[in-house]
Amino acid sequence: QVQLVESGGGLVQAGGSLRLSCAASGSIFSNNEMGWYRQAPGKQRELVAVVRSGGSTNYADSVKGRFTISRDNAKNTVYLQMNSLKAEDTAVYYCNVKVWTLFATGDYWGQGTQVTVSL
Repeated sequence: QVQLVESGGGLVQAGGSLRLSCAASGSIFSNNEMGWYRQAPGKQRELVAVVRSGGSTNYADSVKGRFTISRDNAKNTVYLQMNSLKAEDTAVYYCNVKVWTLFATGDYWGQGTQVTVSL
């Protein structure tokens, strides 16, 4: 089992910045992917950014150049630095961790943190 604790959401004006953090504890296998997804009202949950244990990253086109995902392996923590925020970034942001070995997989979600960007 993996437990995730998110922090850093809040209210910010358009053009501002926020930093989300997600600390993971439990069975973090060496093969893993940590990331952030978001869900706006009336919309489906969508990928924002992920970073894998090998260091590769993927970003949604809508956040490229504005958001940066990073991880601290010693702390099992993933961060999302969000700059130049727009009203359309308003959503509940969820931390996600995927782990896998030859014999087991796991897919874990945080409780979500609200990010609201005002005009």
